[in-house]
Amino acid sequence: MTALAGLWSRRDAASETTVGRMLDAQAAFGPDAAIRRTLDSATLGRRLYALVPEDDFDRGPVLGSDDTLLLAADARIDNRDEIAAMLGLSSAELARMAEPQLVMAVVERWGIAGLARVVGAFAVILWDRRRQALTLARDPMGERPLFYHRGDGFVAAASMPRGLHAHPDIPYAPSTTATADFLAVLPEGEESFFAGIARVRPGHAVTIDADGLTETRLWTPVRTVLRLKPADYAEGLRAELDRAVAVRLRRHHGAVGAHLSAGLDSASVAATAARMMASEPLHAFTAVPGPGAPAPAGAIADEGPIAARVAAMHANIVHVRVQGDGRSPLPLLDRHFDLYQRPVMNPCNAIWAETINDAARSRGVSVLLTGQLGNFTLSHDGIPHLAQLLGAGRLVALARLARQLRTRGWRRRRIGAAMLGPFLSPAAWSWLTDRFGRSLALHSYSALRQDAIADLDARAAMTGTDLSYRPWRDGRAMRLWGLDRVDMGSYNKGTLAGWGIDLRDPTADRRLIEWALSVPDEQYILGGEPRSLARRAFADRLPPELVGEQRRGYQAADWHIGVSGALGEMVAELDGIERCRPGEALVDVAQLRALVRDWPDFAAGDPRWNQPAIVDRYRSMLLRGVAAGHFLRRAARTN
Repeated sequence: MTALAGLWSRRDAASETTVGRMLDAQAAFGPDAAIRRTLDSATLGRRLYALVPEDDFDRGPVLGSDDTLLLAADARIDNRDEIAAMLGLSSAELARMAEPQLVMAVVERWGIAGLARVVGAFAVILWDRRRQALTLARDPMGERPLFYHRGDGFVAAASMPRGLHAHPDIPYAPSTTATADFLAVLPEGEESFFAGIARVRPGHAVTIDADGLTETRLWTPVRTVLRLKPADYAEGLRAELDRAVAVRLRRHHGAVGAHLSAGLDSASVAATAARMMASEPLHAFTAVPGPGAPAPAGAIADEGPIAARVAAMHANIVHVRVQGDGRSPLPLLDRHFDLYQRPVMNPCNAIWAETINDAARSRGVSVLLTGQLGNFTLSHDGIPHLAQLLGAGRLVALARLARQLRTRGWRRRRIGAAMLGPFLSPAAWSWLTDRFGRSLALHSYSALRQDAIADLDARAAMTGTDLSYRPWRDGRAMRLWGLDRVDMGSYNKGTLAGWGIDLRDPTADRRLIEWALSVPDEQYILGGEPRSLARRAFADRLPPELVGEQRRGYQAADWHIGVSGALGEMVAELDGIERCRPGEALVDVAQLRALVRDWPDFAAGDPRWNQPAIVDRYRSMLLRGVAAGHFLRRAARTN
């Protein structure tokens, strides 16, 4: 992973000094010496963090064969052999070719659209002297971050906002629009969390020239539907995950680790990696809460025992249980700001995630596998199939599926919601959830002020965004929408800077996603068993206790313990947010103060901590609101 910086100046010659400052500001993300190269009025540079063997051949920004193109890339190409074959490169040539050189070869052959052929993680800055155009591009899942600013007579780009803020003409202030969307749990837009700084959206290319800005989508999965035998779907999913894991084991140095929970996604990834690494250990990390932590009905608080059964099936898994110690998330907020340059969605989960990072670093792990996008690929539950059957008038099949779900403990209300919800208006769905279920209205879980909520509602109406969160009828569309919400680039970059660990998610593999999207929803809920396909596919490498488990893991079940002991710090943080103009204007500080004042006096193991109203108000509204307010305060440079 590499820290990038680029500057195109239309006013005067590009300044290598300024690009040097931009790179130095990102030194934590790339410890090697900065290398810069200038072509005409543009300067590109990089600071390398070697993560794959071919990084030994990286010599910095790459000049094209006819001296008209200059490229800097932060990349890990997972289909190197395939790309080399398309380009006619020999295996000897490929072995000594760094990732940026291979990206340049792709661009010279097929243009920027050729990046659609590249599988892996990448962020690219390309200067075209002939066209006088700067193009910025990212991989489909946004595994590498890239930001830019259009100024008066110049365009600057960098891997992280701190690189752009090293430019003297780029302002330093928070974006209240992006933060409002964050507090409403909406997909991120083009604007970053800093005013005046835009992010290149995952799977897109942005080209800036004298005529303005053009954005193009590099990746759009083709809508295809597989028609296979049930056993062949399982075999296909196994093959896709095997390939996705295998290409992510390539590394420059260090050991490999993996998250390992009681869920299908991380367990399947860890078990698959262990099978492929039979000659070396796989360090598998399971976060477990402190003793007596409660979990909601139908959930697992302590995932350690089932994770241990996975480890026991694979002799080379070194299983590490990371136990919660009742820490407060508040002391982590400054670290989050410095590393990720954005607010963290779930501060409580950050505690166990960072504890795992600490444990992984102590064991020499340089690559840590995750299963974060598994819900959209491996373990999609197939629930939209209920509405599909109703819409198609297949009432006999619908009745059979409903009966099967009932035998697995599903309540009629839940089945009815999944079946009828997509056909209701947003207003009708909101009324029903408020009256009979768990309210999804913003004021029930968001720390936004009422006037900010009204503004958000107005913007949602203009863009057609459905804030009622109705169930979906089209499982493919639902998953694509969910994937568009994901941008892990800043988290990945921050984890590398903070711990020297490269997070890699095989469930985010583009080829795996495309294959999973082509599987009919009925295969994911075959026989009335949600996530049926993953259960069938990985039964050979996971214990039956996990394959048959219907409950979900409840992360950070001890979330309330650390906060209960830090209410004074919480009040002090709210004081700071209130003194910050953007924070006071956006965050309902008065409501958050009331929540602190009325903090429940339940015992640590009291199941009432898991009441939906308690979770929504305290775990979501209060903690997420404080995280956002802290970010606004730091970005506004308010004490």
